[in-house]
Amino acid sequence: MRILFDHGTPVPLRRHLHPHSVDTAFERGWAALSNGDLLAAAVREGYAVLLTTDQNLRYQQHLPALPLGVVVLLSTSWPRLRAVTGAVRSAVESVSKGAVVEVAAGD
Repeated sequence: MRILFDHGTPVPLRRHLHPHSVDTAFERGWAALSNGDLLAAAVREGYAVLLTTDQNLRYQQHLPALPLGVVVLLSTSWPRLRAVTGAVRSAVESVSKGAVVEVAAGD
């Protein structure tokens, strides 16, 4: 499965999502794209999941119409997210197209 990390998603998380293919918006040259343009690019390029820390994305974009799922991390802190990598992986693997799943960070 192809996964795209939005700005702010801790890159070390990528090694916990093997064997999925993970790219970052920065690596793709999409660092300056607005949320709508980033989602359009992700759809156009065939990503299945957008992993983001933007908790307002669901209110700014019409996500149910998209052919990809969105996983929202409720923290940008890698030490806190490292404690819940299993939950992140489960969310990524179970999120449906057009759906949003939130993952809280550990303590």
